[in-house]
Amino acid sequence: MSSTFHPHEQIVYADHPRFANVRIAVLVAAKEGQPVGVSRLDIAPGTEIPIHTHDPQVDSIFVVAGCGEAFVNGEWRPIGAGDFVFVPAREKHGIRNTGADRLHLFIHHSPALI
Repeated sequence: MSSTFHPHEQIVYADHPRFANVRIAVLVAAKEGQPVGVSRLDIAPGTEIPIHTHDPQVDSIFVVAGCGEAFVNGEWRPIGAGDFVFVPAREKHGIRNTGADRLHLFIHHSPALI
C-alpha cells in the first residue's frame, strides 16, 4: 500500500454499524493490510457511546470540534476541541456528546478494529 491523502471535502461518512446517531469515516482499515485503523467520528448532541473495552486495541482519541465527556479512569471527564485521550487495551472508556453541536473525533486504533 502507498501513502494516502484524504482531502476534507472528500471524506465520506456513513452510519456507524453499532451506534445510532453516530457517523463514521474510515480513513485507514485493516482490510487494506494496515496494522492500524484510523477514523473520524461525528456524534450527534445527546448521544453516548457506552462504556466498553477493546482487546487488544489501544485507542487514541483527539477531539477535533465540539464538547462532551469521556469516561476514563473510572470517571466522566469534560472534553473539548484540542483535547486528547489515550486508552490502553482492556481499559473501560466511553464518549458522550453533552453539547449543542456535533462532537467530532479523530480515532486511531492499534491494531485496527475495522
